[in-house]
Order: sequence, then structure tokens, then C-alpha cells
Amino acid sequence: MLAPPAHIPNFEEFKSMLRKNGLKATSQRLAVHGAMMELVHASAEMVADRIAATTKVKITQSSVYNILAQLALHGIYKHRLSVNNKMFFDVSNSKHLHMYDMVNHTYRDLPTTEHFELLQESLGKRRFRGYKIEGVDVMILTRPNKKR
Repeated sequence: MLAPPAHIPNFEEFKSMLRKNGLKATSQRLAVHGAMMELVHASAEMVADRIAATTKVKITQSSVYNILAQLALHGIYKHRLSVNNKMFFDVSNSKHLHMYDMVNHTYRDLPTTEHFELLQESLGKRRFRGYKIEGVDVMILTRPNKKR
């Protein structure tokens, strides 16, 4: 079953999420979110570069990383570590699958819910002694084929 693309919060939704988590909608946070709305999956370096190229907001790469990490800590964004040990952030915190290109180090959302739902249903029936399942996070590792 094909699913709609993962939901990307608009600015009003983002501001509401910030308020719910006791955070202010600063110009830096709004600039980070604006860049993430365009990039969808990105590292702090990518976000800092996009902000520098498209806005007048002055922000360091380390501040961008701190904002992204804080947003992930509050569940506003998701984060994941690439195979080359670079932290990537996902603007959507909705349930969805990811395809990770191990050569180009890029992420894409997969437009399907069928496999995700089957996995979640299957794991929901299992018991792991001493653990409670909090959720399912799937990343499918890929490599470009030579026919590109």
C-alpha cells in the first residue's frame, strides 16, 4: 500500500510544537526549520550551508547542530547516524520507512506503509524479557546499481 509522503510540519505547526515543549520560536530555530523543510533529511553542515545561502540569519554550524539535537531530543525531529558516522536529522517525526544510500550517504522516505505495518504488528505480539517496545524505526540499506 502506498502512503502519502511523510508529513513535514509547516511553520505554524512547528511553532506549536516548540510551544508544547517549552521552547521559543527564535529566528535561528525558524531558519533551521525552513532549511529542513527544503532538505527533509540533512546534517548540521547541510542545514548551515542552506541557511547561509538562502537567508540573512547568522548562525554557526555548531549552533545549528545544537538546535537540531534539541529538536530531536524533544521529538520534534528524528535523528539517525549514517554509516560514515555523520548525524542526519529528519524533519518528519511521523512513522515511515527510510532508504539509505550507503555510497552517496543520502536518505529518502519510502512511500509504503505495508511493510512497516506488518513489522510493527509482528513485533507488537512479541515479548522481549525485560524490555518494552517503544516503537519501530526501519532503515533499508541500499547501494546504487550500475545501470543508473
